[in-house]
Amino acid sequence: METKMETKMETKMETKMEKMMETIRQGDVALLRVREIPPEAVLQPVTGKKLILALGEATGHHHRFEFRDNSDGVRLYATAAGDRYLEVAESSELLHEEHSTARVPAGKWLLPRQVEYTPAELRRVAD
Repeated sequence: METKMETKMETKMETKMEKMMETIRQGDVALLRVREIPPEAVLQPVTGKKLILALGEATGHHHRFEFRDNSDGVRLYATAAGDRYLEVAESSELLHEEHSTARVPAGKWLLPRQVEYTPAELRRVAD
């Protein structure tokens, strides 16, 4: 028979696991919550007031964060292997012309590479 303490601990662990497994999707862009950004990941420069995560090759639209000033509230990191990570200081809006705005909570996020299958090859998704 479980005690109240055991039940409380299990609930806390489940909540923590759910938070760690959190995924946000906006079209072809996915964000997966992670505990840490690898130490070898390098901060990427942001020019202007937009941080673009994915360029729309077909439409010209992009998945992006926009800032009122040159904010560093959302930082993009990349590893030599091409893995990309976000560090979000406070809840921010991920924008796109053809998708609903996605609210991204504060935390660390992995941007997994999206691929699509064709009989000839696996290729990166073009927006």
